Amino acid sequence: MRPSSSSRPAKLGNLGIYLTLGVLLIMATSLFAGSGVYTFTLNSIDGKPAPLAEYKGKVVLLVNVASQCGYTPQYSALEAIYEKYKDQGFVILGFPANNFGAQEPGTNEEIKTFCTRKYSVTFPMYSKISVKGAEQAPLYAYLTKETGAGIAGDIKWNFTKFLVDRDGKVVQRFEPAVTPDSKEVTTAIEKQLK
Repeated sequence: MRPSSSSRPAKLGNLGIYLTLGVLLIMATSLFAGSGVYTFTLNSIDGKPAPLAEYKGKVVLLVNVASQCGYTPQYSALEAIYEKYKDQGFVILGFPANNFGAQEPGTNEEIKTFCTRKYSVTFPMYSKISVKGAEQAPLYAYLTKETGAGIAGDIKWNFTKFLVDRDGKVVQRFEPAVTPDSKEVTTAIEKQLK
């Protein structure tokens, strides 16, 4: 049995609504995906809101850091590559986290003092956050769940590094044992700076 001609416009009307909603959903998803890490605002180590959108147009290395870890000496290499590339549009953002072996027990003030006195850190540092588990910061939920194959996945330890291109897209991940001044990391940074 064929539908009556009077029901056709209603069905076409519904189809139009669904198509419109679908287009809007795709546009919203594209807008969010296109903005990458720039949608997130966390507090600086001094407790002031520090939107990642401030770094639009820069190549960014996001690192979860800790003061009492076997990888803590990587602060020296992080500062060295920051100094080397910062005038070319590169920045490192440090995110202290106490998720692994309680290796970042201090307050934000203690962390800041430690980083500046022991390692002369000048790159931006953020307030202490959680990079996994129930208290995971939204930025790290994005990094570990929404960045795609080869990048997404749980943070395994301190000093995991995420390289972000000038458009806010996460393009590469380096595990803790890969030092910031390694050829692997510096080559990837230089490629993004071109």
